[in-house]
Amino acid sequence: MWQRYQLILRVLAPTHIGWNKIGNVQRTRPYVTGRALWGALTARLTRDQYATPTAADYQATGQWVHEHLALPYLYPAVQHNGSYRLLLPWDDTTPARILSSYTSTALDPASYAADEGLLHEVEYIAPHTCDSGEPVYLVGFLFLDTDAISQDCLTALRHALQRLQIGGERGYGWGRLKLVDLSPCAPCTSWDLFCTTYATDLSGLRPHLTLEQGSSLLAHTIATGGHAQGELEPLVGREWAEAGAGQQLAFSGVCYAPGATPTQPTTYKIGDYGIWHPPS
Repeated sequence: MWQRYQLILRVLAPTHIGWNKIGNVQRTRPYVTGRALWGALTARLTRDQYATPTAADYQATGQWVHEHLALPYLYPAVQHNGSYRLLLPWDDTTPARILSSYTSTALDPASYAADEGLLHEVEYIAPHTCDSGEPVYLVGFLFLDTDAISQDCLTALRHALQRLQIGGERGYGWGRLKLVDLSPCAPCTSWDLFCTTYATDLSGLRPHLTLEQGSSLLAHTIATGGHAQGELEPLVGREWAEAGAGQQLAFSGVCYAPGATPTQPTTYKIGDYGIWHPPS
């Protein structure tokens, strides 16, 4: 049995969720993927549990997260009238409000000028909006396997979320997040998320969501059977391998990007890394 929790995190530092590169600009996604959240949560939980964790410890913790948590994609938001107003990435005004960049280069000591080819610019989700200076939050819904997660596990999860560091450039202090809220939601057969009503089935091996035609997909969704309309993206990430962390490319499939819309009422399963799967 699964239970839905509201998850709200405060962005404390520039947060870079790697996307692609244009020229010398490393672009960021304007939201946090389930894979990025999985990696950060796995790392924090493992380090909290083991004084000197091994690669096997990280792998075991990561597998536990896959099995007992259904991760959300987190979307930026600002406080508004005691609640949160979402800044959805498919709204054309969102990137200008929340994205900024940092430019740096190595210097040639002989000329005191920029070393050729080493100028680079990194985009990031800013901790405050660029127009009004409001604090930026990340909002989503996390599903927990209540049959397997004890009160001690829930306490450890809260503790990890209090000190989460996510995304790229973490060695420079980027990606620091702080837990604002992790609270259970009342049981219901349907719920409103991001201005859309989703019917839920939380009784199976994985949570299932049913979306109406024209609703927005809120995660990367496997593109099979032409069940939706929207931007397609081959979803590739890096995983641990014998050579070390991030040394193996993992292809999750061709997906509809968040913001795509189903062409008919469709039920999706939330899989590993928060990726949605249509009926097979």
